[in-house]
Amino acid sequence: MNELKNNKIKGWIALSPLIVFLAVYLLSSVVAADFYKVPVASAFLIASVYALAVTKAGPVEERVKIFSAGAGHGNIMLMIWIFVLAGAFAGTAQDMGAIESTVNFTLRILPGNLLYAGLFLASCFISMSIGTSVGTIVALVPVASGIAAEAGMNMAFVTAIVAGGAFFGDNLSFISDTTIAATRTQDCSMSDKFKVNVRIVAPAAVIVAVLYVVFGLSVSVVPEVGEINVVKLLPYILVIGLAIAGMNVMSVLAIGIAVNAVIGFGYGDFDWVGWLASAGKGIAGMGELITVTLLAGGMLEVIKHNGGLDFIISGLTKRISGKRGAEFSIAAIVALANLCTANNTIAIITTGSIARDISRKYGVDPRKSASILDTFSCVVQGIIPYGAQILMASGLAGISAASLLPYMYYPYIMGVFAILSILFRFPRKYSK
Repeated sequence: MNELKNNKIKGWIALSPLIVFLAVYLLSSVVAADFYKVPVASAFLIASVYALAVTKAGPVEERVKIFSAGAGHGNIMLMIWIFVLAGAFAGTAQDMGAIESTVNFTLRILPGNLLYAGLFLASCFISMSIGTSVGTIVALVPVASGIAAEAGMNMAFVTAIVAGGAFFGDNLSFISDTTIAATRTQDCSMSDKFKVNVRIVAPAAVIVAVLYVVFGLSVSVVPEVGEINVVKLLPYILVIGLAIAGMNVMSVLAIGIAVNAVIGFGYGDFDWVGWLASAGKGIAGMGELITVTLLAGGMLEVIKHNGGLDFIISGLTKRISGKRGAEFSIAAIVALANLCTANNTIAIITTGSIARDISRKYGVDPRKSASILDTFSCVVQGIIPYGAQILMASGLAGISAASLLPYMYYPYIMGVFAILSILFRFPRKYSK
């Protein structure tokens, strides 16, 4: 009995750095009344120092070696290199006008009497192309809110259409940081994860699009559209096509960066120094995410060394009887982490190694576990009023964040299908 009690105490001490991180981040955010005023990296730094302090592994140098081994793990470093390339691609694409042309193109093809469905599909396409829900919201919400104001529509409803569709690409895009984090932590390819993920969420997207068709039949507003340069759509089309074809994501992004350079030079959008500045700006934009990834990787390695991962896995899986229970455990872990951090990428990075261990223990296909991580994190991120996407959308539209939540149809329905995929074991090929 005493041995069991001692093991529990040791287990909770081993896990305590994660608890410290959540406590520092949550309490500081509550005090500041702003979940995005407190840098996640700072909370991870405090928790990492604490993790080293409670570790009994000899001198400080030995503890730092354990931490550094986790931060420098092959999967962590590969993820960071992908973040760097994704940042360079996004920065150069933005400065040579690719995002503007993509927005204008999607708005140009909107049928006037199907405005709601068109805005949703435009948001889905743009987010899938540029790999960021926040970027999609920044690009489209001003247009959508302007249309809503002009036509006297429900501002919260129209804004939520764009915000909801933005999570389609956040969940599926090959250059989304959530996709990168989910696939790297679960050791599977992006194309394979996409094949599983799209079968889970595509029905949700179709249902939501049909709802918007029905709701918008009486609407006939035609938005004003700026200039479209079809050539500047090529980088996004190329990236999506090559990634779907199964090319390594680093090669895909490298090609995309090169194509951005050629098009940008050709149209005079930037010279050599300007291109370098654009790439550097994009990489710098990934700086905090890279720092957090390193700190999270090191801290989780210390937790693992101290037996924390074994403790939490045994606790979560003691009543699991099969793959269905294991998949629900993975979903619960990442959903809880997302509620606490209000950042779906950080939630995946924080829980990815735990999910991988559960998957290996119960034979869950890594492609399915990656999809579960990404999907449930996006579901939670889309329905919390303190998430970056909801705050950004409500701020741009000049309305309260809470007013959007009743209309966030896509995250809600996506969550329903994600749960059904676990209950009824689909896609079958990846759920055996």
